[in-house]
Amino acid sequence: MRGFLQLGALLLPLIFASCSESGRAEGAPAGPPAGGAPPVPVTITKVMRKPMPLELSAIGTVEASSSVAIRAQLTGELTSVNFKEGEDVQQGQVLFTLDRRPLEAALKQAEAALARDQAQLANATAQAQRSKELAERGIATREQVDTTRTAAAALEATVGADRAAIENATVQLQYATIKSPISGRTGVLMVHPGNLVRANDAAPLVVINQVTPVQVAFGIPERQLALLKQHLAQNTLRVEAKSQGDTGQPAVGRIAFVDNSVDQTTGMIRIKGTFANGDRRLWPGQFVNVVTMLATDPEALVVPSVAIQSGQQGAYVFVVKDDRTVELRPVAVARTNGNESIVEKGLKDGETVVTDGQLRLVPGSRISDKTAGDGKVAP
Repeated sequence: MRGFLQLGALLLPLIFASCSESGRAEGAPAGPPAGGAPPVPVTITKVMRKPMPLELSAIGTVEASSSVAIRAQLTGELTSVNFKEGEDVQQGQVLFTLDRRPLEAALKQAEAALARDQAQLANATAQAQRSKELAERGIATREQVDTTRTAAAALEATVGADRAAIENATVQLQYATIKSPISGRTGVLMVHPGNLVRANDAAPLVVINQVTPVQVAFGIPERQLALLKQHLAQNTLRVEAKSQGDTGQPAVGRIAFVDNSVDQTTGMIRIKGTFANGDRRLWPGQFVNVVTMLATDPEALVVPSVAIQSGQQGAYVFVVKDDRTVELRPVAVARTNGNESIVEKGLKDGETVVTDGQLRLVPGSRISDKTAGDGKVAP
């Protein structure tokens, strides 16, 4: 009996110790391990105030300042083509010639008819004059005078019609020589010598585009129209255009046209800029990035665009505090310019924001600057 009591006295402290450890494990709140969670490596930068351009960006399409589809105005055989497709032509340069022989024959026939009717008119005029003189002497009747006078007037009208026929035949003969109405660059040649062309055929013989200067058409949202008109009333607005593959400086032009109505289906208004295009970097039909320079904001609050995050409540950034923890801060972004964003409210000049590594952050997370190399926030 005494042996059992001694064994119980030995086991009792062990049982109490076990229960105590179990109670702490079940009842104590979960906490971070000794020393806390390690800092999250991020990239940071300072919020800055600096001059930033106020501009409108859009995607535009290059258009020829003038485009003419050349068609024949009469039916005939095409006898010659006096240019090569894709080359530049000048205004008034002969492009095509048609068979002139039928037209020259028609002109000669009209001229012959005029000569005949002029001779008959001269004879009718003389007869009318003689009838008038005979009537004054009482030899001819008044009816004869009226008849001869009417015949002369009819022939005079016939001579006028002959002259109109000659003018028409002359115009038709001019149509046999097709000249360029503008200076520009020719496109694909659709017909070759020896083919029969028809008057006002649906397919043009060639299309000529004027590429110096050119126009760039683009659209802006109607909410930006008031801002555009405000600056356009003050001075001539500069517009830049650049294609995707162009590595040089953008082409520079000016705003030349604002449409008189907003497209109600898209809420956009059509704008056109004129470019001299002396180097022909812009080509009709090409898509380009268009930037319209309105003004310069001398005190813009700027952060890299990669610092701006989007959430259910809108845009936000992670701001680094003095104790090397982060705070989630809602911001209002006014606009973007390249890789930078102009913040309207939510940040102050000189504050530090996180630009990379935001996915691992929550409010209150400790951070370290990856670029500092010492695990501390860079000053």
